[in-house]
Amino acid sequence: MLSCAARLVRAQIQSKPTACWVVATRGYADIVDEATFTTSEYALHKLDEGPSQTVTVTRDDALKYYRQMQTIRRMETAAGNLYKSKVIRGFCHLYSGQEACAVGMEAALTPNDHVITAYRAHGWTYTRGVPPVNILAELTGRKTGVAKGKGGSMHMYGHNFYGGNGIVGAQVPLGAGIALALKYTGSNDVCVALYGDGAANQGQVFETYNIAKLWDLPCIFVCENNGYGMGTAVERASANTEYYTRGDYVPGLRADGMDVLAVREATRFAAEWCRSGKGPMLLEVATYRYHGHSMSDPGTTYRPREEIQEMRKTRDPITGLRERLISVNLATAEEMKQIDLDVRAEIDKAVEQAKADPELPVEEMYNDIFVDEPPFKVRGTNPFMYGISK
Repeated sequence: MLSCAARLVRAQIQSKPTACWVVATRGYADIVDEATFTTSEYALHKLDEGPSQTVTVTRDDALKYYRQMQTIRRMETAAGNLYKSKVIRGFCHLYSGQEACAVGMEAALTPNDHVITAYRAHGWTYTRGVPPVNILAELTGRKTGVAKGKGGSMHMYGHNFYGGNGIVGAQVPLGAGIALALKYTGSNDVCVALYGDGAANQGQVFETYNIAKLWDLPCIFVCENNGYGMGTAVERASANTEYYTRGDYVPGLRADGMDVLAVREATRFAAEWCRSGKGPMLLEVATYRYHGHSMSDPGTTYRPREEIQEMRKTRDPITGLRERLISVNLATAEEMKQIDLDVRAEIDKAVEQAKADPELPVEEMYNDIFVDEPPFKVRGTNPFMYGISK
């Protein structure tokens, strides 16, 4: 039996299960180069039309999405094990179950587009171009980490990727600020500002919607609705759980966040909207996290284990994509298995390197405070040092 929160996530998809997709290339005996599917229906707010439900994917792209999602899943499993063995200290928020969100959105963006998210950031750090070994090294506090081991789980950065923000909802106005800079400089790029359903009731979020619409900023506000804000189900926290409608005059749409192709098409639609100068858009992706809010949360005190098992069995984004690719001859079962083995070997190697790499020396503690050398001394451990190492 699914809880109210899980039923809500299912209801938000408002269509047939993705297993019932219509396949255009079914019946061919040999491997095909592309296939066409019909996705779940999108829910719309202040839009006359939305993304197309007819989605075409090439074999190369489909295999890339599968490998990316499998890499995130395997990396997060490794992170969970490292945390349990006390190699990872502090906070650790896993993205398992939500892989289709990051991978699908990234597939519709360009490297020049900008992304800012909350503290469940490992998957996004990877899709933004950071190798798993540098993510795991960051989690274990090593100098080879993406932030030299200083940021940990919640503070990772990359090219046009601004973290990993620990203050609930704070990344939303920051994302609008990035979008303002893009518009001010005449760029055709967009900013994606992600937040969870738990942050959706923050006052600063609504203030940001308002100013973004007033100035028509090229910002996609994305609510990754995984059904729970920490341990609180969405219907216990929000009077209006249709998060894609909550921008008032900002148009919005909702997509199945467990379907990488539906997420890709929704993001592509929203990005084109922003690039055309029409202003911001809200995108809600209905998804589900398999673990607790963080590693310190078992995740089973506020939802039954059967609910998690049911979602894994019937809605898993990785298993679902694998079955579809095989069923339409975009890939063979042997190819998918080989990807799984390759990803496992890559992550296993990354784990060993992350555990073996050196930690930063103590004297580095007060470095990297400023981009450039500050015009004053910064108190440190020597006892004085400048804020940036040369």
